[in-house]
Amino acid sequence: MSELLLGGVKATTLAKEYQTPLYVFDEDKIVGMMQAYIKNFKSEEFATKVLYASKAFQTVAVINLAASQGLGLDVVSGGEIFTALKSQMPKEKIYFHGNNKTPQELEFFVESGLTHVVCDNMMEARLLANLAEKAQRTISVMLRLNVGIDAHTHEYINTAFIDSKFGMSYESAECQQTLAAIAASPYLVLEGFHAHIGSQIFEMTAWRAEIDKLVSYLKDFSETLTLNIGGGFGIHYVDSDRPLAPDETARELIAYTEKALAKAQQKIATLIIEPGRSLVGEAGTTLYTVGFEKKTPHKHYLFVDGGMTDNIRPALYQAEYQCDIANRLDAPKTQAVTVAGKLCESGDVLIKNANLPTCVAGDILAVYSTGAYGYSMSSNYNRALTPAVVFVKDGQSRLVVKRQTYLDLLRNEVMD
Repeated sequence: MSELLLGGVKATTLAKEYQTPLYVFDEDKIVGMMQAYIKNFKSEEFATKVLYASKAFQTVAVINLAASQGLGLDVVSGGEIFTALKSQMPKEKIYFHGNNKTPQELEFFVESGLTHVVCDNMMEARLLANLAEKAQRTISVMLRLNVGIDAHTHEYINTAFIDSKFGMSYESAECQQTLAAIAASPYLVLEGFHAHIGSQIFEMTAWRAEIDKLVSYLKDFSETLTLNIGGGFGIHYVDSDRPLAPDETARELIAYTEKALAKAQQKIATLIIEPGRSLVGEAGTTLYTVGFEKKTPHKHYLFVDGGMTDNIRPALYQAEYQCDIANRLDAPKTQAVTVAGKLCESGDVLIKNANLPTCVAGDILAVYSTGAYGYSMSSNYNRALTPAVVFVKDGQSRLVVKRQTYLDLLRNEVMD
């Protein structure tokens, strides 16, 4: 029987050595995606930066990988800052995002020596100005703008509709007051504008519209600013997905920005993108062990030893995945099953209609393209343990994150 290889390692070998559920990442695939952006996101007219949007999957190991390939980093919390500071990522390449950064997080940002922040609202700008003055530190500020572009994604991942919690309309009084607050502070420097229009985007139209909007604002400023057009590059989850190739996407974004700037007779210092999911998503596979099965009048359930605690996306916004029995890849797929988890929720379903061979308890089920937002959004609901994370490359595996233990669940509890 044919077996699934991940980075040259048998999936069954990984399952036996590290147990399941197990997050497995193909290191070469991550590097390949990073290089596709880095090599093609280049211009002779302005500088460029590729930042890894690390909320998709953040560990010290993957940040070190990003740093080794020349990427910068996008962080969105104090915890992500702390993790980044323990990595090899240069501080000057870290950008701090978020719509409600707490005073403690902003203080941590300033005290840690980071210099780039993406400011979401006027209250944040005023607090940041006070902290920067207190620390006698100069901070480069990008304003998060809501450009009102509909990227045609699920409402939970569309971030640029008019009432989104993210960003400000450039024409709004709040945005203009925020710009004034930045200009009034001797410690804040306006670096430019940031926008992000959604996730799982499969066509260029929305990005072109976003670029046109951002470029149109440049005429109001004498200084040469930076534009950050965010991320949202789609990946392949199921056969109906048609993601854009990263090299072609990078080249198209550069070419269109150059064209838009020429038409508007404007210049920028730097153009930034923030791929996250597209760097790690397809590089990740989650391995499960098949347990019981059950047939109801209308469904054939196949249960696995994980579920919504290691992949909340199907329950959260109806995300779809594909899977295989890793230890019998070439077996005829003769049955349609619903792959469900072991958590006490009816919504704990990973795949609603999976075509698989006849399965037996102990088979290893591989769910593909789980590299983004699986580990990041994992939980201990039902006191489930967070799975281990393993990197594979050239037929070798290495442990990146240890599996939780029962003792870890009690680590922060105060015992009488």
